[in-house]
Amino acid sequence: MAAAVAIPDNLTREQYVYMAKLAEQAERYEEMAKYMDKLVVSTANAGGELTMEERNLLSVAYKNVIGSLRAAWRIVSSIEQKEEGRKNDDHVVLVRDYRGKVESELTDICSSILKLLDANLIPTATASESKVF
Repeated sequence: MAAAVAIPDNLTREQYVYMAKLAEQAERYEEMAKYMDKLVVSTANAGGELTMEERNLLSVAYKNVIGSLRAAWRIVSSIEQKEEGRKNDDHVVLVRDYRGKVESELTDICSSILKLLDANLIPTATASESKVF
C-alpha cells in the first residue's frame, strides 16, 4: 500500500500549479487535489484569488477523485444487489460494510472541498467569475 505523499507548504504558486499538472498527467488525482488545496489556502491567506486555470485545475482534481469513488460505489452497490438476490447473507454483510467505507470516503472528500470553498475561496472572491465558480 502506498504511503500518503506529504505536500510541502513552502512552494511558490507556480510550483503548486506545476505539481498539480504533473499529478494530473500521472493520473494521481488525490495528490493533484492536495497540491491545489495548498495553493488555495496560500492564495487566500495572501488575499488573492485563483486564476481561471487554477480554478479549472481544482475542479478537475476533485471531479476525478469524486468520480472514481462514485464509480466504486456503483459497482459495490450492484454487487450488493446480486448477493442479496442470491440470498448470500454472509457476503451481503461484507459488501455493505465495504459500501459504507466507500460512502464515508466520498462524504469526507465532498466535505473537504466544501470547507475549502467556504473558508478560503468564497470570502476572498471579488471578481464575478470567482464568485460564480
